[in-house]
Amino acid sequence: MIKEKGFTLMEVMVATAILAIALVSIFQLQSQSISMATDSRFMTTAALLAQSKIVEVETRSSLSNQSESGDFGPDYPQYNWYLVISDTQLQQFKRIEVMVTNRLFISRGTYKLILYKKSEQ
Repeated sequence: MIKEKGFTLMEVMVATAILAIALVSIFQLQSQSISMATDSRFMTTAALLAQSKIVEVETRSSLSNQSESGDFGPDYPQYNWYLVISDTQLQQFKRIEVMVTNRLFISRGTYKLILYKKSEQ
């Protein structure tokens, strides 16, 4: 009687199942990593754009209550900003709120920065 060398069907099926489980886990981790990198890139860009808008507002000679909106031009075409300057409970301070949004993000595409500044009267 000659003993044949090779794998049985059951061994091949178990090995294939283990490989499939491992590959699904790896692909899921890769997808999650890409998602986190995209979120991180948005948060960094939005924070810098919001800070630049705050600096632009701070250089104005006077702060009056108002709201404005716009975009960041051709350098950041998917980003928009919304600015609100309002009074606070303390008369000498103004509340400056800048909200930056990325219209490509369905959720978590909004970054808000709030600054309290002494108004000159």
